[in-house]
Amino acid sequence: MKNDTTISSAQNPRIKQLLLLQQKSSERRKQGVFVIEGKRELQHCVEGGYEVVTRFVCPALYQDEVPQDAVLVTPAVYEKIAYRGTTEGVVAVVRTQPKTLDDLQLSANPLLMVLERVEKPGNLGAVLRSADAAKADAVIVCDPLTDLYNPNLIRSSIGAIFTVPTVACTSEECIRFLQARNIQILTAQLQDSNLYYDQDMRKGTAIVMGTEATGLTDQWRKAATAHIRIPMLGQLDSLNVSVSAAILLFEAVRQRTV
Repeated sequence: MKNDTTISSAQNPRIKQLLLLQQKSSERRKQGVFVIEGKRELQHCVEGGYEVVTRFVCPALYQDEVPQDAVLVTPAVYEKIAYRGTTEGVVAVVRTQPKTLDDLQLSANPLLMVLERVEKPGNLGAVLRSADAAKADAVIVCDPLTDLYNPNLIRSSIGAIFTVPTVACTSEECIRFLQARNIQILTAQLQDSNLYYDQDMRKGTAIVMGTEATGLTDQWRKAATAHIRIPMLGQLDSLNVSVSAAILLFEAVRQRTV
């Protein structure tokens, strides 16, 4: 039997506000919150130290004990607020935790993934999954064209945005940060480059990638310690940025574990 406090209409003000947060990055920035769905993603988020503001739970889909402070919704309303049907009945509003380069705690021999002007949330989310798997110290997004708390990014990362320290900054700030710490800058580019597996990645390394359409800007090419490329044996001249990132990250892992 439905609880009297269960929200049964998508026109409810709290639901309308939730949908607005999902759809508008300006509203997320204004309120300093973002939206996350799924038990696994929310667990990574909480373990990462994020503060949950509100949980919206559909008891018919939620298999664990429903939190006492949860806002209950019907299956019909949950269908409106969830992008996926496999998120186990929970959508949450969470407080953002903006990080800066100074907040990064790097290992003695850091491995960093740097992305310049990547605009597709799905690509960035996939890169974050690879960075988590490779145990990279951080992902740095320079001059971002997508909101780091975009729901599509969070979904495609399956929570890796919370397990890998992720910072947004300008390219100039990132270059200064890397150079000040003597971290070699390896830019992925086709021109004037060597095969990636011939480059020593055993020391502190930042792998830098640009967009698939335009590649990296000149400031990165000039700042690079070395230029590297993945051999392309077919007729096309580029891979998806997330695929390329995985190849390069795991080459660094291979070199560091042999």
